[in-house]
Amino acid sequence: DRQVLDRMCTAIMHRGPDGYGTHIDGTVHLGHRRLAVVDIVGGVQPMWNETHSVCVVFNGEIFNHRDLRTELISRGHRFASDHSDTEVLVHGWEEWGEAMPLRLNGQFAFAIHDIAAKKLFLARDRFGEKPLFYCHQPRLFAFASEIPGLLAHPSVPRELDSLALQKYFAHCYFPAPHTPYKAIRKLPAGCSMTLNEATGELSLQRYFRFDVEPDPGLTDERALAEELRGLVDRSVKARLEADVPVGILLSGGIDSSIVLQCARAYATDVKTFCIGFSEASFDESSYARLMAKHAGSQHFEKLCDLELARNGLPELLRRIGEPIGDPSILPTHLVCQFARQQVTVALGGDGGDELFAGYDPFDALRASKLYRALVPGPLHPALEALAGLLPISDRNMSLDFKIRRWLRGMRHDASLWNPVWMGALALDEIESLFRTQIDKEVLYSEVLTTWEACRSRDLIDRTLSYFTNFYLPDEILVKTDRASMQPSLELRAPFLDNHVAAFAARLPHRFKIRGKSRKYLLKQAFRTSLPGDILHRKKKGFGIPLSTWLRKMDRVTSAPSGTDTAVLENLWRTHQSSQQDNRYALWCHFSLAHGLAD
Repeated sequence: DRQVLDRMCTAIMHRGPDGYGTHIDGTVHLGHRRLAVVDIVGGVQPMWNETHSVCVVFNGEIFNHRDLRTELISRGHRFASDHSDTEVLVHGWEEWGEAMPLRLNGQFAFAIHDIAAKKLFLARDRFGEKPLFYCHQPRLFAFASEIPGLLAHPSVPRELDSLALQKYFAHCYFPAPHTPYKAIRKLPAGCSMTLNEATGELSLQRYFRFDVEPDPGLTDERALAEELRGLVDRSVKARLEADVPVGILLSGGIDSSIVLQCARAYATDVKTFCIGFSEASFDESSYARLMAKHAGSQHFEKLCDLELARNGLPELLRRIGEPIGDPSILPTHLVCQFARQQVTVALGGDGGDELFAGYDPFDALRASKLYRALVPGPLHPALEALAGLLPISDRNMSLDFKIRRWLRGMRHDASLWNPVWMGALALDEIESLFRTQIDKEVLYSEVLTTWEACRSRDLIDRTLSYFTNFYLPDEILVKTDRASMQPSLELRAPFLDNHVAAFAARLPHRFKIRGKSRKYLLKQAFRTSLPGDILHRKKKGFGIPLSTWLRKMDRVTSAPSGTDTAVLENLWRTHQSSQQDNRYALWCHFSLAHGLAD
């Protein structure tokens, strides 16, 4: 009823503090919280077509909406708004039906109610920049942008999903369609679904998958660099459109620096935002300052004490409403909160590492192939035992940490190297924690499906597929969406533009990894535009002194039903006594304890 709808929308008010609209038609109740960004006056939702037969509620932005509007007008559609991107969806549905998402270049989650057809159509963007959760029961279909919105409905069950929790400890996040709750699912990126109101039948379709299909005919490096530069430049230009202030989150890394460099051609008063930390090993503010000076942006920087900031972690995780196993949610939230004081929209560098091979694991692939070819299997346990004797370091990505992680991955075939390197617990540890035998192929089913779906058989290409189709939508974009929307900041990712992604998909990996240089062509495309210290600096994640913090924290004692509290207690004890480095597992436990509904 209306009261339930109000409670659901109130639970996600931070995503849209500027307005509230509803559509109630018999058993169908739609609610929308608006963050007003484009066409402030004409973009009110829910929005209708001219005959009042099609209604939409929508989160996100459609960056090619002007071109789509022109095409739809030429086909006879009449628009009521001046330049609302939302209105393109209702007329696009009339014209193209369920094929419409393929025509959209943007970040979106939307639901369309077609009254005449008695149909509800929902879709999510290609890479999953915007979230969409749903619950399908015999007498209920409910959906929301965040889990707390669904849990505000009294008929949505809260029973935890043991398999999903096992996958969470395997990956540090919940792979789609899983969530912590059995009855709640997330629509995977690049998918749509249709609900038949008459029968209650729900059908799910995939309209997009990022396929790594290198084109061997691409050989002209100079021409490719010029093409890539033009594509990124046009993407940044499109994502600067807004009727509210826009800024750039500047980390000092190459991706956000490229975004700034492109933006300065289209805006004279570019504002950049950076968070600096008093802990020197985690502070990148000097690089951000250097790039801001180079580009002439109006730069804003805030020094933050991470020790003080961690006091707000439990509350942040509670508000997000789902466990997130990436501790960089904190600094990401802090910089978004800081930027929101002056802008409503910000551009960032997400997607560059995934599309152009920017992550450290790419450097480990060659050594891993040699290891598997040269080291006899029976010798591996002894080498792992030796690595276990190395002194524990709390430094970010220390050598001992990398060696242990790398050897843990070497227990498995290449298809599982990346998730095992980056996960919280190994298979045997998860079995101990949940006191059950676990089928490896079930635990890692989504990864294995992604690995096999890659048409290229090359190890680097398959690793690129893992990062773009799995890690990016279910980890990186979950973190950035929740961190930015908590303070009501819309974050946009120019590298995830349709055309930039299509270029990356057909680019042979020799243009992504060249010797020890990752993101090779991306750097070549902008080598004359960026300072050398930015262009050639070593990648550094947006981190926190997690290992040190965990040694000082009170141990978390709560645990989901079905898990062995003695195993968790041992993880805390051995970490806090510096016998082991259990930072990721303990963070997952900490996030789980604070991120689940009461």
